Amino acid sequence: MLTPSRPSSRYNPNSARPAPPESVTAHITHIGADGDGIGVHADGSTLYVPLTVPGDIVRVRPLARRGEGWAAEIEDIEHPGPGRREPACGHFGVCGGCTSQHWDDAAYLAWKTSRLTEALRRAGYDNPPMALIVSGVAGTRRRMDLALRRIQGGMVAGLHRARGGEVVDIEECPVLHATLFRLIAPFRALSTSLSAIRREASLAANLLDSGPDLLLRTDGELTLPDRTKLIAFAHTHRLPRISWAFGNRPTEAVCILNPPVMTFSGATVVPPPGAFLQATVEGEAAIVAAVLDGLPTKRTARARVLELYSGCGTISFALAERIRVLAIEGDAELVTSCHNAINQAGLMGKVEINRRDLARQPFLAKELAAFTAVVLDPPHAGAAAQMPHIAQAKVPTVIYVSCDPVSLGRDATELHRAGYRLEKVTPIDQFLWSARLEAVAVFRLGR
Repeated sequence: MLTPSRPSSRYNPNSARPAPPESVTAHITHIGADGDGIGVHADGSTLYVPLTVPGDIVRVRPLARRGEGWAAEIEDIEHPGPGRREPACGHFGVCGGCTSQHWDDAAYLAWKTSRLTEALRRAGYDNPPMALIVSGVAGTRRRMDLALRRIQGGMVAGLHRARGGEVVDIEECPVLHATLFRLIAPFRALSTSLSAIRREASLAANLLDSGPDLLLRTDGELTLPDRTKLIAFAHTHRLPRISWAFGNRPTEAVCILNPPVMTFSGATVVPPPGAFLQATVEGEAAIVAAVLDGLPTKRTARARVLELYSGCGTISFALAERIRVLAIEGDAELVTSCHNAINQAGLMGKVEINRRDLARQPFLAKELAAFTAVVLDPPHAGAAAQMPHIAQAKVPTVIYVSCDPVSLGRDATELHRAGYRLEKVTPIDQFLWSARLEAVAVFRLGR
């Protein structure tokens, strides 16, 4: 009988109202959407067990109600499933960053692809034309969001415990790019002396082309000594910029030592502090390639594409090399950054960017009629307000970049009802060892 290398504390037993049943042996039949193994209790209720794989026979302790079933944790692994392996990180099972390091690569990738397939089947596409999944690569994630919490005698810096409030101090991370990981220990040491961190703070770091760009959010005012220390930290670690945010105030640049820049298809962008970037360079390249591959091959010289939720211009500038683009983004700072990049690169007339809140003011069918294709990369929740208008407009090509199979499936239902066929979907494992999955789906009007 095997004992897990470290206990999981993913659920808070104090959250349970009815008394949980006694420990029980369960057979894990499959993995759910959140990465938890699914088993059945002797009374017929469902058990949701993190850190398991299909085929595991485990002794589990139910902790708290989860719907009609129980959230549970492993006590013993009585018989490991065929896909089980040693996790890559010593924090796995405690840190909330990864859910699937203990699973064989082939089975893990097949599970991710199956989630996408099932979501599209629910949308009406019985046999989704699935491309081979683009595998994730360890040590390549270029964004980190650290939680900082003051404790007696120091500071912890890391990620929150899975489904809990405790911050797990990070001493290793096989997912992060080494350049970002090397900042954690020295920033932890620095943060203990910052007066602006009373109890807790957060640190967002984007690895730009010019180096790590830091955004510190604190629960107190930044003092002059704090600023001096942060500037010295930037010099020591060759950081292009450190910014600071407090409460509802606008974000402030503490220091800019070099231009904090990213280059997208030849256009140089200065992203706002903490701006969204695709998680990895490899993932970004796969997304852009799949989007460009989905553009209609037959189009006039005056054809235009509408890009919704355009962000920093990751896709916009790549599209502009092929077709005229109207990019739409709701964040004013991102719009300004892209507008400046357009002017600097001399791309006026090829790409235009406007600000618009698509949740409150979606593009209507009569506006959409002018475009050969729509490309959209909505947030995790999808584009529920926009999709009915796209479907009604009968835009010939819709290219949907998704980070959540469930919201993609829901939005694809609108397109299926309107007569769109799914030409190709490309799964991209940009969020390594997590339950999240990126995908690019290309829809064409007509059968």
